[in-house]
Amino acid sequence: MADPQAVRFEMDSLESPRKENQIAAEQLVTYLENIGVEVIFGLCGHTVVQMLDALSRSRIRFITTRHEQLAAHAADGYARASGKPGVVLLHVGPGLTNSITGLANAALDSIPLVAIAGDVQSYYHGRHPHQEINIHLDGDQFELCRPFCKRIYRVGRSEDLPRIMERAFHLSQAGRPGPVLVDVPMDFFSADLPVDAFNLKPSKLARPAVDSTTAEYIASELASARSPVIFAGGGVHLSSATAELAALAETLEVPVAHSLMGKGALPDSHPLLAGATGYWGTPIANELCRTADLILAVGTRFGETDCSSWDPAFTFDIPPTRLIHIDIDPAEIGRNYPAELGVVADAKQALSLIVEAAKTVKLPSRPDVRARIAAGRAEFASNWREQRTSDEFPMRPERILADVRKALPEDGYIVTDVGWNKNGVGQQFPINVPGTFITPGGLATMGFGHAAALGVKYAKPNRPVLALVGDGCFSNNMSVVATAVEAKLPVVWVVMDNASFGVIGNIENRHLDNRFGTTFEVDGKPLHVDYAAVAEASGARGVMIRSAAELEPAIRTALKSGVPTVIQVRTGHAPTPTPGHWDINNIIRKPNAH
Repeated sequence: MADPQAVRFEMDSLESPRKENQIAAEQLVTYLENIGVEVIFGLCGHTVVQMLDALSRSRIRFITTRHEQLAAHAADGYARASGKPGVVLLHVGPGLTNSITGLANAALDSIPLVAIAGDVQSYYHGRHPHQEINIHLDGDQFELCRPFCKRIYRVGRSEDLPRIMERAFHLSQAGRPGPVLVDVPMDFFSADLPVDAFNLKPSKLARPAVDSTTAEYIASELASARSPVIFAGGGVHLSSATAELAALAETLEVPVAHSLMGKGALPDSHPLLAGATGYWGTPIANELCRTADLILAVGTRFGETDCSSWDPAFTFDIPPTRLIHIDIDPAEIGRNYPAELGVVADAKQALSLIVEAAKTVKLPSRPDVRARIAAGRAEFASNWREQRTSDEFPMRPERILADVRKALPEDGYIVTDVGWNKNGVGQQFPINVPGTFITPGGLATMGFGHAAALGVKYAKPNRPVLALVGDGCFSNNMSVVATAVEAKLPVVWVVMDNASFGVIGNIENRHLDNRFGTTFEVDGKPLHVDYAAVAEASGARGVMIRSAAELEPAIRTALKSGVPTVIQVRTGHAPTPTPGHWDINNIIRKPNAH
């Protein structure tokens, strides 16, 4: 009979040595470091305490934003300026729900984000533990993000966490970028995993490419067209294709128009740049697009306001205008206008190949294009020439834009919210360094600008960052100032204070002779909150502008100070010029007289 001790010894010798374990959160934070994450924006909560502890020993910076929507917007701004995915850490329930607007904003602007949301314990799903959302499904908070996240991962076992994190970072950047949610029960952060569990890194991506035959065809069609236009969208920025865009326009002498998100893709100083299209666009850009016989659209979804609500009388008349549409997302091709040719490709690769093909075609003669653009732009700009130098106070918004442009270096970033600041900058504010205009396009989220500037500044610490926002934006969460002070992010906020939601008030006033529900007032008098004093109370600098002459020097001083600064300037009511069309103007009407 065999000796039991000997058998047991022989079996033990065949087993693999036991792997050392480590807490999952510790390994996850190390993994994030290894794949290049340098900052996480978010808030505390009991479901992410294990992650916060691990981050306390990490070289990753954790910035507490005091509200989760601000965290998502800050991560969004960081992603736009850095070219890397933004990362958000969120608590269960109200933590995730507070962030939803920011995540949706990133989705509609194709910005890569990875949101890591703590959840209730996996073994309590369905018992409605503290802050669980489970009305229709046990532990179903992730369902809230279904309409806009590229992918939602609900971690079902702690062992799945490493694989899922790799997938999240991969998918946030693959194809059309966007947010990915990773929902993690809090007990999985605290679970033990083998020390080499996080051994996968996101794959390097080869972007979808156009073939040489198609590139040659596009170049030939642009060269032979009577009046072609290149229409540039935000995808040109996302793929860093601005140099290729300029090369193509110059090689074939083709004018360029752009969407709001495409602003800066070709410098405003370029003689082939016609400007923005649509409702808040420029007449020359609208006219060139409307009368074009061929449009090459690159990286755009043809959004409503960029296209004058798709009314053929104003901006695009497709067909009869022929359309060649290049986009990385096949769902956008043909969505709003039928494309003669749809090309699913990365903008940079596609434009680069078309440029090479354009060098071999017979070059067209278009001697009047630059002169026509220059005359059109000059004529439109003449409409606000006096306003840009006006000493009126409260200040004309056109003067505010002019002074910001003079004070902000060309390589400085301007981050806007929604309202006059966004629409005016898109239409009237020269951007000559690509990528330095950051704005919420698709969702047009009020509350984006003042927070996104924090992420932009973190990504570009040596570049000036100025947030141009309305008081409607700034007042909805002024904690951004305290966050900037704590994080030592010297952002400058210029707050255009008209004690109202100005754009909506102007729309209501135009159609209905009313501003009800759009003004901030007490007993019929405007309520001007002292935002400069709020800044001082938060440890920042606050400057109250009391005459038009004070603004430009105040901005220059603030940018040099190295201290977060709020500059508050009273602003008059003046609608942004609207050369295009917006369908809402056909809907709103006065009630019948009683």
